[in-house]
Amino acid sequence: MDPNGPDPVDGDLVSEPGPAEIPADVQQAVRTLIRWAGDDPDREGLLDTPRRVARAWKEYARGYEEDPSHHLRRTFEEVGGYDEIVLLKDIPFQSHCEHHLAPIIGKAAIAYLPKDRVVGISKLARVLHGFARRLQVQERLTAQVADAIWENLQPKGVAVVIEATHACMTARGVNTPGVMMTTSRMMGTFRSDERSRREVLALMGY
Repeated sequence: MDPNGPDPVDGDLVSEPGPAEIPADVQQAVRTLIRWAGDDPDREGLLDTPRRVARAWKEYARGYEEDPSHHLRRTFEEVGGYDEIVLLKDIPFQSHCEHHLAPIIGKAAIAYLPKDRVVGISKLARVLHGFARRLQVQERLTAQVADAIWENLQPKGVAVVIEATHACMTARGVNTPGVMMTTSRMMGTFRSDERSRREVLALMGY
């Protein structure tokens, strides 16, 4: 590390892009927002903020740089005849609301009923994170995760339930903290068969 350079701040890594690698118009946009909010972007504590904000947003939105469905392309057929529900629950995630760019913090439960193949369980979380690391609304995020699993694994059923808090509601507007939004998408047998739907929701804890 350059002893004369700036120290890492708030999780910034020395190896991440420096000021010259961040477009001037991006940094200027952050400076304009700071000024519009009522502060002075030239004061000491804010001088490096445009660079940090730009780097942070590149990380928040890195889902645009990947195809989440890619994680579902390697599957396994030798499962010993297993044909019951596969469930991964309490998967933490964070995203940002496309309306106010405010954080969405939550957890998801993802389940599918395999037909003739399964996928590595960590891949379900990777699919969630791939879609979450974009500007989102929770309803679309829920549908995107379910649709990706349905289209790529072609299982008998898919169930996705997401619970999250939205800072656009808890920290502004109606200022109502502690409110949790729940969305779900059921496909295949979990949608058409009530008993199967009750079973998967019970396994998820609902």
